[in-house]
Amino acid sequence: MSRYRIVHTTGFKYQGEVVASYNEARLLPIRDESQLVFSAKLQIHPDGAAHEYLDYFKTRAVMFEVLEPHTELNITATSVVELRPTFDPAPGLNWSDLSMEIISSLELTDAVGQTKRTQPANDLVKFAKKLATTHTPHETALAICHKVFQDMTYMHGVTGVHSIASDAWSEKIGVCQDFAHITLGAMRAVGIPARYVSGYLHPSTDPKIGEKVVGESHAWVEWWAGSWFAFDPTNDIDVNTRHVVVGRGRDYDDVPPLRGVFAGPFNSELFVSVEITKEA
Repeated sequence: MSRYRIVHTTGFKYQGEVVASYNEARLLPIRDESQLVFSAKLQIHPDGAAHEYLDYFKTRAVMFEVLEPHTELNITATSVVELRPTFDPAPGLNWSDLSMEIISSLELTDAVGQTKRTQPANDLVKFAKKLATTHTPHETALAICHKVFQDMTYMHGVTGVHSIASDAWSEKIGVCQDFAHITLGAMRAVGIPARYVSGYLHPSTDPKIGEKVVGESHAWVEWWAGSWFAFDPTNDIDVNTRHVVVGRGRDYDDVPPLRGVFAGPFNSELFVSVEITKEA
């Protein structure tokens, strides 16, 4: 087991004074069998009315509004999470069984449909379909993850939050969000239900207790092969006791850490910082 304290600070700086803002944040880790959330709180400045709820994909979302003039909106999410190792069951589904499960499950139907962000390039679809002729759904999904890792180069600043899988694959460059979208598109192209996972990854393979490190939001994927299986295609590793889950969805648009609108004629600039400390 590993316990982490995560402090995620984000918000907007405005070029002038805005009179009000309306926002939605997805910054608090979810609770499930692999994650015990000891504490999770959101601090908003300026203060405003807030309401927390679980969205359609069971991600914790906080809606809030600030109705006083302000030049900066600052949100800090502080969480303490204990990660517990889990053991994946044997992936026993064949393609016929998988198709039958999708038909009977709205959750899986949602997870098998492409989005604008995940629409895959033709060459990657051909690769995935060739794999599927000789591999099980689970084997195909893993092979797609390895392919994306092998062919893509991780690089900041080339793509943005509005990038789509086919563009990133064409350039063979991107960040974790792009790796996840490309992987999802290829899996869905052969009928494997797959979903986008947003959260945090401790950057060290051997985290030291009490050492505060600079982190960042991270993204990986999960697919259905009789159960949900998780993998991190950006790093070509299993999801383990360094990955903290915040939310799940069809793609990034379902789980952005922060989005909102404001009243005023000015432009805004997003700022972000993440600190992660292993506590046990």
